[in-house]
Amino acid sequence: MTADLTAAYAQCRRINAQHGRSYYLATLLLPAWKRPPIHALYALARVADDIVDHPGADPAGTLDDLQRRLRAGDGRDAVLTAVRDTIDRWDISWTLFDDFFDSMRMDLRVSSYRSWSDVLGYMHGSAAVIGLQTLPILEPLPGLSDVAAPYARDLGLGFQLTNFLRDIGEDLDRGRLYLPQEDLDRFGVTRGQLERRDLDDRVRALLDFEIQRARGLLATAALGIRLLHPTSRDCVRTALLLYGGILDEIERADYRVLDRRVSVGAGRRATLAVTGLGRAWLARRPHHNHHANVCSTSEKPNATSSIGA
Repeated sequence: MTADLTAAYAQCRRINAQHGRSYYLATLLLPAWKRPPIHALYALARVADDIVDHPGADPAGTLDDLQRRLRAGDGRDAVLTAVRDTIDRWDISWTLFDDFFDSMRMDLRVSSYRSWSDVLGYMHGSAAVIGLQTLPILEPLPGLSDVAAPYARDLGLGFQLTNFLRDIGEDLDRGRLYLPQEDLDRFGVTRGQLERRDLDDRVRALLDFEIQRARGLLATAALGIRLLHPTSRDCVRTALLLYGGILDEIERADYRVLDRRVSVGAGRRATLAVTGLGRAWLARRPHHNHHANVCSTSEKPNATSSIGA
C-alpha cells in the first residue's frame, strides 16, 4: 500500500472516531485489516451528510461533483481515495453508491414523508445500502451472501431510524421530519406541535411506536449475525447493543428528545466494548498469524484463507 493510500485511510479513521462514537467503538472489535474500509465508507457518508446538513451555495452541485469525482477516482481527496480503493478491493456494487447519492439529494428537496413506505424509499439509499456496502467486508460465510443481505439492510434501517429518533429536534431545525405523516395522524400529533417542542402523551405514544419499530428492525438484523465470519460478529453485536442503548436512553429521558440529544453514557459504551473485545479476541485467535501479516497494509486477504474452520 502506498503512503498516500495509508494516509487516506487514516483520515477516514479520524472522521469516524470524531463523529461516529458508537459506530467507531464497534469497529474496534474487528480485525485490524477490516477496519480501514469500514472507516472509509463511514467517512463518505459523513461528508455527504455535511453537504446536505450544512449546505453552501450549491449543495446539489456539490453532491454531483462528489459523486463524479468518486467515479473518476479523484486521487487528490483522501476520503474519495480510500473509498475508491475500498470499492475496488471488495468489489462493492456501484449501484449502492448511486442509490446513496440519490437519497442525499432528496434531503435537499423533501421535508416530510406521507407514509412509512415513503420513508423506506428514502432509507433504502441513505441507510440500507450502507449495510449492503459493508457486507462484503464483514464476510458472510461461504455461499450465504444473498441470505445475509436482508439482515444487512435491516441493520442499516434500524440504525437510521434510531438516529431519526435521537436527532428529531436537530432535523426539525433543518426543516426536515422523517417520521411519516400517517403515524403523526394515528396518534393525533401535528408537525407544528413537534416544532414547538410540545411534548405530551400523544407525542410520547408516537415516539414509543417508532422505538418499537426500530427495535424490531434491530432484532431482525441480529438474526443475521450467525451468517457472518466469527471475527465480524462481535462488532455487529456490539453496534446493535449500543444503538439499542440509545432507544433505552430515550425512554429513560421520558421521550424528551425534541429539545435535547440523548446518548449512551461513556461508562456503558466502555463496558460493552471491553466485553466485546474479549469475545472478538477469542474469535480471531485461529487467524492471528495470517491477520498479523495483512493488518498493516489493509489488504483484503484471500477469501479461502480468511474463512476459518
